[in-house]
Amino acid sequence: MSRPLVGDYPAYYENYIQLTSGSNNMHELVQNFSNSLQEFYTSLPVDKENFSYAPGKWTPKDILQHVIDTERIMVYRMLTFARSDNKNLPGFDEEWYAKRANASNRTLKSLQDEWVALRASTNQFFMSLTEDMLSLSGTANNYKVTVNAMGFMLFGHLLHHKKVLQEKYLQ
Repeated sequence: MSRPLVGDYPAYYENYIQLTSGSNNMHELVQNFSNSLQEFYTSLPVDKENFSYAPGKWTPKDILQHVIDTERIMVYRMLTFARSDNKNLPGFDEEWYAKRANASNRTLKSLQDEWVALRASTNQFFMSLTEDMLSLSGTANNYKVTVNAMGFMLFGHLLHHKKVLQEKYLQ
């Protein structure tokens, strides 16, 4: 399966999918980005873990908790559609989740360890998806989306937050 086409995902995710350039399929996504993303997120400096660049903005721990939550939700959606379960899945409010995640009371190391374990599991799931599974679609948050597009959206989301961390937190 190749890169997702316009119409395979909500237009909102176009910027995320563009961040995955250089990867033409799910296996290339895993190969091209997994190691560098793991290195980046696990090397976030502890002295910045509670830093917020402006009032009301998340800390690096909040961002890491957000990418964990989002990855779990996206993988559940992918699993649901890959198994031909056509129920309409709800959206989620990332601000609501962040307020209730308790990231501020966790260590950066515990979040990093959880994220590494989750990413390994996600990568195994991605590698198990067949062409037929990747071509399936469903409705999430009232938008039609393919399993394949969700994989690109997920990696694009990780790359987006990496860029935010680099530009706003690690300067």
